[in-house]
Amino acid sequence: MAGQAVYTPRTLDVYDVVVLGLSNTLIWKCPTQRLLDHYNDNVSDRHLDVGVGTGWFLDHCRFPSDQPQITLLDLNPVCLEGAAARILPARDGPFCLHWPKLSAGLSSGCPGAEGSGLRSSQAASCSRRGCVRLNPFVAQGVGRSGSARALMGFYNAKGIFSNQQDSVDDLRRELATWFDEVRVEIIGCAALFAAR
Repeated sequence: MAGQAVYTPRTLDVYDVVVLGLSNTLIWKCPTQRLLDHYNDNVSDRHLDVGVGTGWFLDHCRFPSDQPQITLLDLNPVCLEGAAARILPARDGPFCLHWPKLSAGLSSGCPGAEGSGLRSSQAASCSRRGCVRLNPFVAQGVGRSGSARALMGFYNAKGIFSNQQDSVDDLRRELATWFDEVRVEIIGCAALFAAR
């Protein structure tokens, strides 16, 4: 899958600077610090991280316990190994680290509207009593600058994103079918949601 293959050791070496440092703020108009605040508001001591990237959020978030149980889930073994290596020395206390060879599709980088129902149903099965949180970039229902439209178009053409049909309204509607409590906040191109 192109969306996973792009994450090589070389691209992950620059990911934090390019994506978290520049793209989030300058192109998607959703600063990484705001994403981290959203993460901190919803993280628990039993945490499943899907689409782990470099593990930056796990490395910087504040878990409510000093002994969280963390499960890593990603199609890309490079991401999994890198994230695991990053968070183990950075935290006190034991971790439960797994990387099953499947994906629930809850990646913040490539949401894919055509899969929004799949993502929500999988999230529901993973977290019936917990909180599911995500920061997907959506194409419809948000204000996008010319650079955001161009970069999103490029990522979709390369198969890195698959969100051309993603809309805020569809996201809210789909989440409401699976969860009792749904909060969606739009910041730039990102639809930050938390659902219980």
